[in-house]
Amino acid sequence: MTTNTIRIYNTLTKSKDVFQTIQPGKVGMYLCGPTVYAEAHIGHMVGPVIFDTIKRFLVYCGYEVTWVVNITDVDDKLINKSREKGISMFQLATSMTADYLANLQSLGVDQIDHLPRATENMDEIIRFVQELIEKDFAYVNGGDVFFDVLKDSEYGRLSNRSVDSQQGEGGDAASRKRSPGDFALWKSARADEPSWASPWGLGRPGWHIECSAMSRRILGKTFDIHGGGLDLVFPHHENELAQSRCCHGQPMVTYWLHNGLMQAAEAKGKVGGKNDRDEDTHVNPTGVSSVPADSVSPAPTNSAETKISRSKGAGGLAKLIEKHTGERIRFFLLRSHYRSTTLFGDEQLAEAGASLEAFYRLIQRFERISGLLFYDATSLKTNKTRSGFVAPVTSNETIREIVRLREAFLAKMDDDFNTGGATGDLFEMARSLNRFIDSERLEEAVGRTQSNLDLFAQGMGILKEMGAILGIFMKPPKQSSNSEDATEILDGLMKLLIQVRAEARTKRDFAMSDSVRNGLTAIGITLQDGKEGTTWSIGRS
Repeated sequence: MTTNTIRIYNTLTKSKDVFQTIQPGKVGMYLCGPTVYAEAHIGHMVGPVIFDTIKRFLVYCGYEVTWVVNITDVDDKLINKSREKGISMFQLATSMTADYLANLQSLGVDQIDHLPRATENMDEIIRFVQELIEKDFAYVNGGDVFFDVLKDSEYGRLSNRSVDSQQGEGGDAASRKRSPGDFALWKSARADEPSWASPWGLGRPGWHIECSAMSRRILGKTFDIHGGGLDLVFPHHENELAQSRCCHGQPMVTYWLHNGLMQAAEAKGKVGGKNDRDEDTHVNPTGVSSVPADSVSPAPTNSAETKISRSKGAGGLAKLIEKHTGERIRFFLLRSHYRSTTLFGDEQLAEAGASLEAFYRLIQRFERISGLLFYDATSLKTNKTRSGFVAPVTSNETIREIVRLREAFLAKMDDDFNTGGATGDLFEMARSLNRFIDSERLEEAVGRTQSNLDLFAQGMGILKEMGAILGIFMKPPKQSSNSEDATEILDGLMKLLIQVRAEARTKRDFAMSDSVRNGLTAIGITLQDGKEGTTWSIGRS
């Protein structure tokens, strides 16, 4: 049984619409994936983490969801980068796709059903272009095929741009267009570039047609949800929409969802700089009216964007994951509303990590008190679906509060997948459960009655169930390899031990003093007593 309480902000209608699927109980969902010409950066993870969470929530609400994320593995950037590296475009794409998938796995993005690659769908792409030509929405000129935007009376509706406002960039392709806003469906082959045979000669697809063809093959002519970053509204999604609508004579998508972009905390502009492609058909927009001012902060536009260094997150994501762990990065991305701008920096990641530690400490308390393993699938009762939940019949105020917080959590998710608000309810659950431990003295044997332990387990089960919707608390946390933090912690511990030893010597408790020194020596840490006090070093003297 599905819920009809979900409302989604739809970029197409510029309003929050009640979620109604094309097929009852089923959802088709498509997210634009990366162009795999370089290592993934943290900005590439925003959409996948958000839509992974959306799928988890929809499944929890009783829907059967098919989620598609495409891989663009043929593109100007891929060709140019492969030449720089002296390898084939296909070798580069394979390597960078593996990097992207490994990073998704580290962040717990495991709900994707299909990962189609453009190069594996050439027959479908060519068929789609041919249909547009036959229906007089596209034309051939010099081996290139262009979409005629003037033939589409609804063009510009998604991005709120008129056809008259379109401007095409210069270059050889511009001279073959009927109007500046026309965009390439098929590009004729250049020397020494990968190409495929087509009715119009050797060539390769334009960017936009790839997604229209792959989504149709897997999800059908019309499907429920199409997502991507706000920077894709125009030209990519506008052009996708135009192609598919004109080809099929029906809407491509019911709900268009766009996540805000990631911005460096100390600099303006999205992580990774400009759009992945400098399209030869349009200049980047200076603004898109797709996010209502009264709801969330709009993402930065493409004008005046600045690129941040790889050390700050614009590349080398694997190292960032090693430093902070995938779960901490995932939690960081979910702490704000998906349509808002995400401010990225070391401070923000550290704050998210510190917040998660509060949950980890509660989980440790639970395991210590109950003797149960929180992450074991059989230790706590949790429900796979929303309708399967039965509120505990109890007069205990803590459990009643946890149930109320569960309802608040789900209400926020119903309201345009507000993960930022939902995480706040998770924190309140943790506070209530910690208060329950303290008030019932569960850390002491006297408080560990079977009744208290059962209530505690019920509350923790609800916390775990809601965490699973966000894709967190799924397995024991990995320790980060943040060397700076580790050094700071070690230094603090050594100062504490040196102080304990000094106090023992002041009290003439030489046995304790020697015990501290000898214990440290045994693990390779040497203490040196001098006129200025005691210092320490790693290594035996």
